[in-house]
Amino acid sequence: MKKITYFLFALTILLTACEGDQGPPGLNGFNGETAPAFEVTRSFNSPNYDANVAFGFDVYPDEVVLVYILWETLDDGTQVWRQMPQTVIFEDGNDLVYNFDFTQFDVQLFLDGSNLDILDSVWTQNQRFRIIVIPTTNYNRADYSDIETVMSMYGIEEFEQR
Repeated sequence: MKKITYFLFALTILLTACEGDQGPPGLNGFNGETAPAFEVTRSFNSPNYDANVAFGFDVYPDEVVLVYILWETLDDGTQVWRQMPQTVIFEDGNDLVYNFDFTQFDVQLFLDGSNLDILDSVWTQNQRFRIIVIPTTNYNRADYSDIETVMSMYGIEEFEQR
């Protein structure tokens, strides 16, 4: 019995002292590349209140698309971007949701709500969006609600205008 105990102890020490190959780069590594990022302006009109945006590059199954909408511009010129989806509830009880879905080829931006036909054009016309494609590796380990943080994490310095 003592021999088995000593053997297990020695095996445990041996295995915990070993070091393997370094793993792949983590979230901050992103293979040294900048995440694909671009900005579009779209309007939403009856009857579908949607807008399609083709990527023009391959989006792989292990990537996810983030979409941000320009929510407001402050008096000092600072732009406030919000991650979609975003919901607005009006005083009359109607609501509006800016939302999206995506495939490997495109992203579909769309409005949903209780009565889209009565919306003022400020809510439907010339809306600006920033679209970023990132890998799903470690996706749940970061806060993607702040576009500045995402830009820093993935080395994005500017958004291509489309």
